[in-house]
Amino acid sequence: MLVAVASDHGGYALKEKVKDYLRQRGDKIVDLGTTSEESVDYPIYGKACAEAVASGKAERGIVCCGTGIGISIAANKVKGIRCGLCTSVEMAELTRKHNNANMLAMGGRTTDPDLAMEIVKAFMDTEFEGGRHKRRTDMLDEM
Repeated sequence: MLVAVASDHGGYALKEKVKDYLRQRGDKIVDLGTTSEESVDYPIYGKACAEAVASGKAERGIVCCGTGIGISIAANKVKGIRCGLCTSVEMAELTRKHNNANMLAMGGRTTDPDLAMEIVKAFMDTEFEGGRHKRRTDMLDEM
């Protein structure tokens, strides 16, 4: 799968670990920045990743900032994006099953790296259930 990744400085180290993990799985990566821990503005990177997913250039996106909050807000401003901020494996599974999330957000300063890889695995491996959830995701897409 082709996955777009992006972060600000607070999520940079976690993004690099996510990239390594995804490559080990055999996924292809498009890294949209940032390239260091030098301070940058998270909306730029959240938007860039979301636009890559919304346009079809990537199948899914993963974004990281210090907490995951700001960058998820930025990503969700792009039409067609459903970015779930996940702090547990269960949240990652449910955001895919029930919300058909096409992006995952995590906090580089708030999420243990080992847990983060489990969250990424759940996000990547869980399928959308459809059914009653499809009606609801259609409503989100119309907003």
